[in-house]
Amino acid sequence: MDIKRDLYLQQLIDRRHNGMIKVVTGVRRCGKSYLVFNLFNNYLKSNGVDDKHIIKVNLENRRNKKLRNPDALLEYIDAQLIDQDMYYILLDEVQLVDEFEDVLNSYLDVPNADVYVTGSNARFLSKDVITEFRGRGDEVKIYPLSFAEFMSAFDGSNQLGLDEYMTFGGLPLILSYKTQEQKSAYLKNLFEETYIKDIKERYQIRHEEEFEELLNIISSSIGSLTNPTKLSKTFQSVKHVNVNPETIKYYLEYLCDSFLVSKAMRYDVKGKKYIDTPYKYYFTDMGLRNARINFRQDEKTHLMENVIYNELLIRGFNVDVGVVPVVSRDENGKQVRSQLEIDFVCNQGSKRYYIQSAFRMNDEEKRQNEQASLTKVNDSFKKIIITGEEHHDEHLRLPAQPQCLGAINTV
Repeated sequence: MDIKRDLYLQQLIDRRHNGMIKVVTGVRRCGKSYLVFNLFNNYLKSNGVDDKHIIKVNLENRRNKKLRNPDALLEYIDAQLIDQDMYYILLDEVQLVDEFEDVLNSYLDVPNADVYVTGSNARFLSKDVITEFRGRGDEVKIYPLSFAEFMSAFDGSNQLGLDEYMTFGGLPLILSYKTQEQKSAYLKNLFEETYIKDIKERYQIRHEEEFEELLNIISSSIGSLTNPTKLSKTFQSVKHVNVNPETIKYYLEYLCDSFLVSKAMRYDVKGKKYIDTPYKYYFTDMGLRNARINFRQDEKTHLMENVIYNELLIRGFNVDVGVVPVVSRDENGKQVRSQLEIDFVCNQGSKRYYIQSAFRMNDEEKRQNEQASLTKVNDSFKKIIITGEEHHDEHLRLPAQPQCLGAINTV
């Protein structure tokens, strides 16, 4: 199955010969190896690069076990640099090499070596790994398939595709399974045997039961405002277990650092400042989230909100949760202060969009509710409501091609 990942391929192309180590990061099984070893490799060859100048090493392959020794890997690569032409060094699962940072740093001063690496465990994926490369590490973060990428290989309508995408997510291998049972089993096994083990081993988590219960809570409440103190109280009231808020804070950081979940901060749109707590947490892939809670919760409003959040990150936006303070008067004429929420405030350079997620918006009352916070923002930036069901309303228009969801209403 050939799925184009043009967005990420272009990012690698734009970084050619920049004197930095290109580090492709992302959650396991999202397509990092395919991007580098297939798509980028094919691009190089189609643009005249000889096979002898593309040095590829899949370190996960047991046949290359000897090359997991850092000195052996250095010797192997050096032996192939036989002229002054540019060489492209592609290393997959580089975290399997001891002291891999030193190996990669050894090529920073080699003018005809252009290095691209991927890795998959929590250590390699941690946010501080880029600093290991003397400030010359260039991160390319790859996500599971966007909805458009998913639809390019899905045989069905946009609406059916959206339902499938919100249930089983966008890990590329999902598209190769034929039955729901196969997809479910794949996601559950991947979550338990890969992601959780990586994090536990990397951070030597002692209270495994509490850590896994925190995962369950976050999975069951995507898009809900929370913080470590609130979660600690949940443990006390529901599980009758005392878990220090500081411990929960670290656990949440581990999940974010491993790209399994992302944290969205709250932003006061009128006051133009961030509000410290609480936050919202979203899963990088909906299939993994659903697998964690055994596909029990199928609330499409929350699922779609998570999908939109991921889509915005994929498109390179900085995404916050918007808060609009409003003052109104009650029936007695007394002033009442409240806050309205905008699902997402998205910034990219000089661009800004305010976005509301509404899976279904089929009457005037629902429309007014969704527009309420957007109409309180007094600026000229575009305000958009995205819905998950196709509509035949003159005020709603379908995208020309599958983008994120079904329909868009510009306020």
